[in-house]
Amino acid sequence: MKKRRRLAQLQWQFIRNSLIVSFFAVLFTVVIMTYDDIAGLTMLFDKQIVQLPIIVPILLSMIAIGLIAGMMQSLPIKRKLDQILHGVLLYERGTFFHQIESEGEDELAELTDRLNRMAERVEEQVASLQRLSSERAKMQETVKKAAVTEERQRLARDLHDAVSQQLFAISMMTAAIKQNLHEATEEVQQQMDVVEKMANTAQAEMRALLLHLRPAELEGKSLQQGVEYLLHELEQKQGFKITKRLEPMDELPKGVEDQLFRMLQEAISNILRHAQAHHVEVRFWQTERQVRLKLIDDGIGFDVQKETHGSYGLQTMHERINEIGGVLDIVSAPGKGTQLEAKIPITWR
Repeated sequence: MKKRRRLAQLQWQFIRNSLIVSFFAVLFTVVIMTYDDIAGLTMLFDKQIVQLPIIVPILLSMIAIGLIAGMMQSLPIKRKLDQILHGVLLYERGTFFHQIESEGEDELAELTDRLNRMAERVEEQVASLQRLSSERAKMQETVKKAAVTEERQRLARDLHDAVSQQLFAISMMTAAIKQNLHEATEEVQQQMDVVEKMANTAQAEMRALLLHLRPAELEGKSLQQGVEYLLHELEQKQGFKITKRLEPMDELPKGVEDQLFRMLQEAISNILRHAQAHHVEVRFWQTERQVRLKLIDDGIGFDVQKETHGSYGLQTMHERINEIGGVLDIVSAPGKGTQLEAKIPITWR
């Protein structure tokens, strides 16, 4: 809205300047016309046209000329600025393949051409980032030792079989004890509530930790297969209701697949830790020029302005998407749930 008001002010400046020029032009003409007349300027009020002093049509003509001249000057500039603003807005949202229409040979046309060239260079840099990310992913996959993966899986099994089961047992026993504390004091009941809450929090943290340990990589799966497996495990073992829409995809570079998958892991981990959500919606699709991944939960939400710079998890997700030249949008508010959408430009065709 602020930009639109600025353009309107710019248009008004043209009209105002034209009115000022018209006023001085009319004043100069009137002075020339009445210079040799004995009556002088009073002639403008004595002579009449259509029963009106001649000064009235002169002033009306001045205003009309100023308005028309101002509009004729400002409309082409305003239209060009509208096109530039629209293009810059698309660049801000990561749509660098857009080309702003260039007209004429003035300074605005030169600015448009420079913006188009800048967008082309940015798109080339995005493609370079994606190639570097793919090459690095291949190198990491080559040098990674099998012992690391085995150790992660062993830790996940031990934590699930021992600590996670014990936490679940503590939670169940606490709930059972609370039902039998009819004659206990209010202080004891409050303490039991605290114990139950701590056990539930520890369970959520353990689920998030297991999520990080187990699906550490795609392990030969495509991105879509990895996402299917991850969501199925989340639904079966964590009790989440999941709505998913995973559309068929072209084959993606290894680096892009890895970063998207790890970003999704991080997002689900945050949901398990903090969101207190019951329903998660995941959509994964491809347009002509972009790959998109959207994740929506019905949790408690948060203030994006406060949390973006202070949350390690959110920073990590932004870094992963930035590394492959994409844009991550996060929309949330306290009590309104959270929506994440990653948009990755397609430059590898």
